[in-house]
Amino acid sequence: MHTMKMKLMSILTIVLYVAFVSGCSSNDDSGDVNSPNSADQTAEIVKKGTWQITQFIDSGTDETADFNGFVFTFNADGSLVANKNELTVTGTWSVTDGADSSDDDAGSDDDDFNIFFDVPETNDFDDLSDDWDIVSVNNSKIELIDVSGGNGGTDNLVFEKL
Repeated sequence: MHTMKMKLMSILTIVLYVAFVSGCSSNDDSGDVNSPNSADQTAEIVKKGTWQITQFIDSGTDETADFNGFVFTFNADGSLVANKNELTVTGTWSVTDGADSSDDDAGSDDDDFNIFFDVPETNDFDDLSDDWDIVSVNNSKIELIDVSGGNGGTDNLVFEKL
């Protein structure tokens, strides 16, 4: 009888532990966006402060240096301004909820970080114009990815707060 009681206590302890661990959520202060309102949260984060590109990989080629020295400002009105000394390049930006996205396949509901610069195709900023999928967002870093439908290449774009 005593052995049966020990087994029951062990099983109960394991069940309670599993219930406790699965009920806990990871809540660090990194500011990662993981909630259903992540598109709105991402938009709020990006509007605060200025940003720089710390990584831009275009289909396997590191083109980060093309944007060295540029400071990016994502304005509340949807305008995007990149400044470097006397040079200013303007564009637009938005964040759209994946459920509303028309570019994703039917099984994907990634939020999109949309960037558009009205520049010639030969301009480096044309490479940034895309509907990027959001990999991660926190108060100091935004990681984006795009898998090209044409050539199948993968582009990576990382902004970090100044």
